[in-house]
Amino acid sequence: MLLLIIRGVLIFIVSMLFICGCAERYSVKPEHYNAFPEAKHAPSVQPAQGSLWVGENNRNMLFTDNKARYVNDTITIVIEESSLGQNRATTNTSRTTTTGTSISALLGIDTSILKRNPNMGSSISVGGESTNSLKGSGDTSRGSTLKAVVTGRVVKVLENGNLLIEGRKQITINAEDQYLIITGIVRPQDVTAENYVYSTSISDARIVFTGSGVINDKMRPGWGTRILDWIWPF
Repeated sequence: MLLLIIRGVLIFIVSMLFICGCAERYSVKPEHYNAFPEAKHAPSVQPAQGSLWVGENNRNMLFTDNKARYVNDTITIVIEESSLGQNRATTNTSRTTTTGTSISALLGIDTSILKRNPNMGSSISVGGESTNSLKGSGDTSRGSTLKAVVTGRVVKVLENGNLLIEGRKQITINAEDQYLIITGIVRPQDVTAENYVYSTSISDARIVFTGSGVINDKMRPGWGTRILDWIWPF
């Protein structure tokens, strides 16, 4: 009997651990994050035999700014993101209804009723009153701010000349890792002469700022608490 109880407890613990693992929220990891898997390196163009021209690149373009144009060119991305959302609603309604009526004659029935009920007075009257009111209010707000600078590279040059860029940065301090990943599409004219581009000029921008380590582990509840939150119906 004791062995059956122990076995049942072990099965329950293993089941709860499996449920907790399934219910755990998926977190984006840099090694698994690849927003543009179709991006490939452009084939290098070999100069003609005996030619002194090595091909067009940023080093031999004398009349244009030295900024990112080709695959694997580096570009500095300035991230300045700030968002704020707020919603407020108020409801205040009321209703008051009063109804009154009296019966002076009802085929003699009223006389019979008054004789049997002398406290009713000299006439039959019917009245009603109701009051209804509703008050409600709600307020919600959400805001976020992110500022950073990361140097990325051109992953692909699209057919219309726009640049597909990607930047990654990892910072490790005392076994605490922080990851910053940004990808998106920029126009060549949005890249400054100093080879900077702002995140507000990036189309289809995807910004991931996450971390892992001791601090991140302490910010999460224990597996027992997660199990109770997952199975608790109230």
